Amino acid sequence: MSDLRKIIIDGREVEVHPAMTLIQACEVAGVEVPRFCYHERLSIAGNCRMCLVEVVGGPPKPAASCAMQVKDLRPGPEGQPPVVKTNSPMVKKAREGVMEFLLINHPLDCPICDQGGECDLQDQAMAYGVDFSRFREPKRASEDLDLGPLVETHMTRCISCTRCVRFTTEVAGITQMGQTGRGEDAEITSYLNQTLDSNLQGNIIDLCPVGALVSKPYAFTARPWELTKTESIDVMDALGSNIRVDTKGREVMRILPRNHDGVNEEWISDKTRFVWDGLKRQRLDTPYIRENGKLRKAGWDEALKLVGAKLKGATKVAGLIGDLVSTEAAYSLKTLVEGLGGSVEARVDGSRLPAGNRSAYVGNVAIEDIDTAKEIVLIGTNPRHEAPVLNARIRKAWLNGAKISLVGVAADMTYDYTHLGTDRAALASAKPGEDAIVIVGQGALNEADGLAVLAACMGLTGRLLVLHTAASRVGALDIDAVTEGGLQAATDGADVVYNLGADELDIGAGPFVIYQGSHGDRGAHRADVILPGAAYTEENGIFVNTEGRPQLALRAGFAPGDAKENWAILRALSAEVGTVLPWDSLGALRSHLVGAVPHLEMIDEVPENAWQPVATGTLGDASFRPAVKDFYLSNPIARASGLMAELSASAAARNAQPMAAE
Repeated sequence: MSDLRKIIIDGREVEVHPAMTLIQACEVAGVEVPRFCYHERLSIAGNCRMCLVEVVGGPPKPAASCAMQVKDLRPGPEGQPPVVKTNSPMVKKAREGVMEFLLINHPLDCPICDQGGECDLQDQAMAYGVDFSRFREPKRASEDLDLGPLVETHMTRCISCTRCVRFTTEVAGITQMGQTGRGEDAEITSYLNQTLDSNLQGNIIDLCPVGALVSKPYAFTARPWELTKTESIDVMDALGSNIRVDTKGREVMRILPRNHDGVNEEWISDKTRFVWDGLKRQRLDTPYIRENGKLRKAGWDEALKLVGAKLKGATKVAGLIGDLVSTEAAYSLKTLVEGLGGSVEARVDGSRLPAGNRSAYVGNVAIEDIDTAKEIVLIGTNPRHEAPVLNARIRKAWLNGAKISLVGVAADMTYDYTHLGTDRAALASAKPGEDAIVIVGQGALNEADGLAVLAACMGLTGRLLVLHTAASRVGALDIDAVTEGGLQAATDGADVVYNLGADELDIGAGPFVIYQGSHGDRGAHRADVILPGAAYTEENGIFVNTEGRPQLALRAGFAPGDAKENWAILRALSAEVGTVLPWDSLGALRSHLVGAVPHLEMIDEVPENAWQPVATGTLGDASFRPAVKDFYLSNPIARASGLMAELSASAAARNAQPMAAE
């Protein structure tokens, strides 16, 4: 390509785009350049000077490679490509000088620092530092900040890279952090001692290159070399963020993001990151049977025999699929219940999404298409609470000039938008451009006229993204786990309800209820028999995210007590019922699943969905209501977490209207 420029880095010639910075060109050439302040997803600050390189024929001093572009380089005297050196004596001396300055005030508390073992400063001091210091004066100390219950601060360690300030301002869209003072008195602080008001704030822990910002719940519990690291998928919302689950023995110690440009980039929400304490509390670890109104512990044999007898004797069986269920478990339940002449329903929130039409329940837009959108229309959704990382993408599009409109309840979304109204009339009168992306939330689809709303949304433009709130929903719709007429049709007249982890609904008196799940939440309180299942970190499973991308969650640990994997419980139960499921391993189950729904084999790919408009209906006149009432308490794992309860209470206190003193 003619618009590429040749550049020689450490004797290696590479062709790069002229708009690239030198640090990016060095990465293309496979040369590592140390950095503290530079981060590819944040604006360039150029203030740590660790990335200095020598530009031959350029200025007689080292240049900051993060702030200099390839197009700014001059060619050689006879038109030769520009030459950059990253390991010359000048660069070595400059980096040693920068490192010496950084360590002047840095405390030597590595043995007790939580960042020890995964600290950029530690690693780069080893590689580029010297073994002595010329500094004899007392070190400077700073007061620690109170940023809330998630981020612990040790500001004496801060090297003023400003990554946290740039992240909170640019990505999270809050303005509580900044740098005050000049020279030796400059420090990162929160204005007016505010705590951070964002559900993405935990990402500054990963961004901090030293131990100034560390995880408060994880502090002093484990060292990185003690942990077993498992790559998995998050289920706290339907985005399907890529995560890494770190375990010590059988216990989950922390959850970190993995980079995936197509889904979550390298960010995760605070609920995803800190919900792990909910995996230890209120767990179901043994089967229970209700006798005389009270639950008593039972063995697996007794519980399965009772459930088998009830299912065989039932005239109508209904299966309900909860929000955190893997596609394999949902498929097992569907096969078992339909084999008994019953029906299953995954749309337990009352959503009117039509199964069989993927363009209607997923849409035809990938998450990364949002970055380059020129216009976005949000309908009946508050993505800041339903998918915070997706909201950060919408904010990025807004920063790049996209026009945002909202039909629904007005809220602080961290970006400016045009509020078209809150009711169906505002939707009917919306006139977006042809290329606009329409993002419709579950709050718009779970009313009686949900199908008409969906039809109206599909009629606005040919680009739709359905924003789900349940991690299991798209996979369950893919396997057609729905009943004609929805939740009411499935449960009306049922004498046995098999509830697979559905904790967001109330089952009335009458039917015999079997609850299979991981936590003692609403579903377990109503149950006549409880079968303890594994949580999402304790079994392998496929989850299909809100854009229709199947992803693989891997087991990081084992379920507590006698709890078993969800598909295995259903397989064992099928033998008691007499209609044995035709698989006895997860591999065999996946073979049947892929045979029924071939695109589930396309792991980490977004299948194309043929555009099929929905038959129009009559729009009602109600206002749109948000689907998520409380971001921090939206599922049984989060409700079992003490930290999520604390965050929910502080968010409620913050949102309460201040009363005037009289």
